[in-house]
Amino acid sequence: MALEEHRVDDKHRQVGAQREATRFVSQLTRDTVALVLAGGRGTRLKQLTDWRCKPAVPFGGKFRIIDFTLSNCVNSGIRRIGVATQYKAHSLIRHIQQGWSFLEGRFDEFIELLPAQQQITAAWYSGTADAVFQNLAVLRRHSPKYVLVLAGDHVYKMDYGRMLAFHLTHQADLTVACAEVPLTEASAFGVMGIDGNGRVISFQEKPAQPQPIPGLPDRALASMGIYVFNAQFLYEQLIRDADDSRSSHDFGKDVIPYIASRYRAYAHRFADSCVGTNSGGEAYWRDVGTVDAYWEANMELTKVVPELNMYDREWPIWTYQEQLPCAKFVFDDEDRRGMAIDSMVSGGCIISGAVVRRSLLFSDVRIESRSVVEDSVVLPNVRIGSNVVLKRTVIDRRCEIPDGTVAGVDAEGDRRRFHVTENGITLITPAMLGQHIYTVR
Repeated sequence: MALEEHRVDDKHRQVGAQREATRFVSQLTRDTVALVLAGGRGTRLKQLTDWRCKPAVPFGGKFRIIDFTLSNCVNSGIRRIGVATQYKAHSLIRHIQQGWSFLEGRFDEFIELLPAQQQITAAWYSGTADAVFQNLAVLRRHSPKYVLVLAGDHVYKMDYGRMLAFHLTHQADLTVACAEVPLTEASAFGVMGIDGNGRVISFQEKPAQPQPIPGLPDRALASMGIYVFNAQFLYEQLIRDADDSRSSHDFGKDVIPYIASRYRAYAHRFADSCVGTNSGGEAYWRDVGTVDAYWEANMELTKVVPELNMYDREWPIWTYQEQLPCAKFVFDDEDRRGMAIDSMVSGGCIISGAVVRRSLLFSDVRIESRSVVEDSVVLPNVRIGSNVVLKRTVIDRRCEIPDGTVAGVDAEGDRRRFHVTENGITLITPAMLGQHIYTVR
């Protein structure tokens, strides 16, 4: 056979192998139901979660935190999704109804809202495992081969199809997604030990003295709260755990440690399935669970080359997007020039003779003349008056900042009116301003 014919033949084989791999993952994702746990209170986000649960908190200019998990499902080909809600869920439910109703029921695609209904016991969800247990009837009705359990309050991009393929290849009962974290931060996570084949041999939830990775004394292997179960195996373990009166019915505290010492549990490294990370960056995964972490993750997006690629058309983040006009910048006088530098400005914003630097403005924000906004995250529908100075702040939705307000300059003064974090970020909400808005959304 001629050299060119060899090359053509090799090319056909490669294309055929790619098609087979695509079909392989496609069938796995079709056989999977995802259950998103979205009932978290998010108390460390302080007043940002006074009127909404953590997954419903706005992020990145026009998204909600839960949009990242739901987009990962849809982009991975998983289109049978349940969302378990509990704490202050109205904002979240409204967002999902508005933005996630495009799945096609005729093809068995859906997003089901699963509030705690006390169908099994007269109690709300008492833990992450209990939230799934109370929805066993829903899962069984859809007859999946695999169940993907997800947290709805992290920011990341991940191809769950790759994790499912890993799970099947290793003939696992359970696969846990994991990421390397600094040992000094590992006490906030579930920390696992693995053998040379990636099998989980130990699991400790938020240990006081985390176990380092062998050969990497300053790093630990942390659970991301993402699990793939064989469906029948999951049902058996949840029923067993529900019958255990000593259990707190939590995956990290009870179910995963029990499984790790008895069954085939494997660790899947996030680096093998993450997408949307800019070239040269580490696998991007953020738990924006504190005001400082929330501010920092939003600020990262305003960098010239942020670690998370939000402009990736091959793995888009889907959301409900209100139809708004383009952002507008007006006036060009020396003492009132409408401008934004090193910033992200969303639709519907009007910067009227004000200066915005290194900040992220969500939709429908208006800033009046001679105001300065620096290093700040401004949520939707905010009105900022004239001669205002805001530095290193987070401004909650629907705040109306009066003329002449100064925040983020005098920490002691800010503490008398607002919430100031350990790192000096000032959080301002309508209630702090004496504005009685009872539905922040």
